[in-house]
Order: sequence, then structure tokens, then C-alpha cells
Amino acid sequence: MATGKEYEAKIANYNWDDLIQLWSEIESGDTPGWDEGKALEYLVLRAFELDGAEVTWPYSVRVDGDELEQIDGVVYSEGLACIIECKDSSKKVNIEPIAKLRNQLLRRPAATIGSVFSRNGFMESAITLARFVSPQTILLWGGEEINYSLQNKSTSRSLIKKYRYCIEYGLPDYNITVEAKI
Repeated sequence: MATGKEYEAKIANYNWDDLIQLWSEIESGDTPGWDEGKALEYLVLRAFELDGAEVTWPYSVRVDGDELEQIDGVVYSEGLACIIECKDSSKKVNIEPIAKLRNQLLRRPAATIGSVFSRNGFMESAITLARFVSPQTILLWGGEEINYSLQNKSTSRSLIKKYRYCIEYGLPDYNITVEAKI
């Protein structure tokens, strides 16, 4: 099992084309050299970094020596602070990651938002929960949107687009691959 620092060093050499190739491997469920779920975490963070965001790589929050939280990453972009949660599963994501992220956001300044990235999308119950976790904001990203952001080298811009749509329409599951006037 590689350490976080080893994964950071590995992904630091990836450019957009490398990330697109890694995404293809993630979609097929075959990511040699990466422990389960780690390829998606580091892909998402590296995509934000390549698009100009400041990134905090995965880390644990410890209180009195006990692990309180495991954070997949944090992204600072265009004035937004966003906690990242990634789920690389062959099934659609249920409510658990949304509930976990909501609790993490409750411990943070009110302006902090969250984003959950899922290779295979979300169950209706997860979408419903994300729509009603106010005042926390949790944006949902499916595989199609991850691919779109990689292909268009626009992860940070996509975050802003999703956030603005959520502000204007109250929907955290806006699909950025669909052109809409916002």
C-alpha cells in the first residue's frame, strides 16, 4: 500500500492527457498501481490543480490522537473552499457519503462547500438528500461530468458553474454537460 506522499509524487507528473487515460482505467475498474479508490481521489485533485486551483491532498483530522475524519482533499478555487469526497464504485452512490460530508461541513466555516465525485452517479435518495442538506452545500458530480471536465480542461470552471447553478436554482445535481443559461 502506497502512502499519501507517494501518491502525490506519482500524480504530480500527470498532465491532462495522462488524467484522461487514468479516467479510462478508472471507468473500466482497472487501475494498476493504485489502491482501491485512490486513483479517483488523486485524479480529481490533480485535475483541479492543473486548472489553477490550490489543492490540499488527502489527510486525516485527529483529535487527542484519534482519527475524527478522513478528508479526500480540499480545493480552493475562485474564492470557493470545497471539501472533496470521491466514491469509485461500480454502483450508484447512496446517501452515506452525502451524510458524512454534511457532518464534516457542520464543523467548518459556513462558506465551505462540499463536492462528491462518483464514477457511476447517484441513487435518487442521495440526490434528494443533497437537495435538502441546507445550509450546507454539497455538489454532486457523476462520471459523465468528470470526463467532460477532463476533456475540456475545465474542472475549476465546472465547479463555479455547478455552484452558480445551485445558488440560482437550489439544485446541487446540475449536470454541467448540459448547456443551460445561468
